[in-house]
Amino acid sequence: MLMVVSLISKKGILLHFVRGSVCQAPFSLEHIRVRTKNMKKLLLGATNKVAGFLVKGKVVAFPTDTVYGLLANASDKKAVAKLYQIKQRSRSKPLPLFVSSIAMAKKLAFVGKYEESYLKKHWPGNTTFVLRRKKSSILLYGVKKGSIALRIPRYKPLQDILNMIPFPLTATSANISNKNPSNTAQEVESQFRKQRAKPDVLVDGGALKGKPSTIIDLTSRKPKVLRA
Repeated sequence: MLMVVSLISKKGILLHFVRGSVCQAPFSLEHIRVRTKNMKKLLLGATNKVAGFLVKGKVVAFPTDTVYGLLANASDKKAVAKLYQIKQRSRSKPLPLFVSSIAMAKKLAFVGKYEESYLKKHWPGNTTFVLRRKKSSILLYGVKKGSIALRIPRYKPLQDILNMIPFPLTATSANISNKNPSNTAQEVESQFRKQRAKPDVLVDGGALKGKPSTIIDLTSRKPKVLRA
C-alpha cells in the first residue's frame, strides 16, 4: 500500500511524496509542477521530513547537485540491504557515501595533508574521492574494508539533511543498475514503476542538468581518475 504525502505552505503545495515499502503493485505519482524559479528554496522546507524518513530506515530518491540519488542511512544494515535490492546492484559493488564535512570524512578515512588539499579544492562539489578507510566507531554497510568513496555535495537541501543527522548517507544514483541515471522525478518513477522493490520516498525537485560525479582515487601517491 502506498501513501501520498504533500507538504503545504502558505503559498500552496511545495512538494509531493510517495511513501511505501516493497510491494507488488506498480506505483503512480501525480507530479505537481511548482511554478517558481527557486526550487532549492522550496526543498529546504522538506529537509526535516526527509531526515526523519532516513532515521527510520527509509530509502529516499532525492535530487542532488548531479543527478537524482538514492539516500539511505549507511549505518543501517537493513536500509542498505533494501537499497541494494531496489537498485538491483551486486553486493560486491561498494556504495559511495555523502558526508557532512571534512571532519566527518576524517573519522572514516585517512586524510593527511596530501588528501586534504584535494578535498578542500573540490568539496563541496561533484567530485567523489576514494580514500583509505580506517577503523571508526561509526558502523558502515555497503563499503569496502580497505577503501571508501566519499563526497560533500554542493546542494543546500542535501547539505542541510546531512547536518541534521549523525551518520553518512549512501550516494548512489536513483536508477536500476546499468540503466541511465535520472534527471527528473518522472524518470525515477518510470524506472521503478514495474519493479517489486521501490524507493520508500520520492522527492520531486524539478529537472536537473547534471551528470554522475567524477571519481578520483587518492589511495596512492598519484591521483587516478576512475570516472570523468
